[in-house]
Amino acid sequence: MLTAKQLTEIKELQNVCEKGEPFELKLNWDMLQSREENEGNDFFHYEDGKLVGFLGLYGFGNKVEACGMVAPDYRRKGIFSKLYRNAENVLKEREISHILLNAPSNSESGKGFLQSVSCSYSFSEHQMKWEETELSYKEDVVLRLSNPDDFETEVQLDVQCFNFEEEDARDYNERIKRENKDQFYIIESNGMSAGKMRISHLDGEAWIYGFAIFPEFQGKGIGRKTLTNVILNEHKNGFSIFLEVEAKNAHALKLYESCGFKAYHSQDYYKKD
Repeated sequence: MLTAKQLTEIKELQNVCEKGEPFELKLNWDMLQSREENEGNDFFHYEDGKLVGFLGLYGFGNKVEACGMVAPDYRRKGIFSKLYRNAENVLKEREISHILLNAPSNSESGKGFLQSVSCSYSFSEHQMKWEETELSYKEDVVLRLSNPDDFETEVQLDVQCFNFEEEDARDYNERIKRENKDQFYIIESNGMSAGKMRISHLDGEAWIYGFAIFPEFQGKGIGRKTLTNVILNEHKNGFSIFLEVEAKNAHALKLYESCGFKAYHSQDYYKKD
């Protein structure tokens, strides 16, 4: 696992890189804090004992996302290119071909690096924060903690809703259950498993991930009712509430906005050619 010192150094570097900038870096802190030993997914560059460059790899089923940063005073010195080459070598050894490079939409330095590598724009993702609005509890959906018997349901939701290959979905679900201390939920409607959701709590924030409803249950208001209840519970417990959504997913974007979420940052993803 990453040491407490390494995590502190990464956070301090992130603060330096974001200071005075109109963006936030997406470093997947829930994953950084639960790395398994000897994964080889984190790359560091130090100058005079100080961390000035970092790149992390994050696996999501059949794809890997890469995101990193270099302190402003150390840019244009080839540091990030070196980190990226090291990461590329690791990914080649693992025979991973589906690689996404992630940078804030309005990061000039990030876009400058992306122009130097062979990649093409894939999609954008919004980070959204809930702004207090009037909502009421819905009684006809149930959100319960998942158990080992729900594993196949969770796998099929990733296959049908997030386009995972089945084997990748199994590996992914096994890993996130093993690594994360998040709360994993199953959504039920009329006694049937209709969807799932994962909630991460960190530094007073609640982040909603992996929110999926089986296609045959979509269009029935189940997602909206579930999201409403989750918002009210997390708000009652004093958490600020966040989620992420692909900009091209107009249906999900409209759902979240109707429940009070507002986009405040966006990330652009580029597929490695």
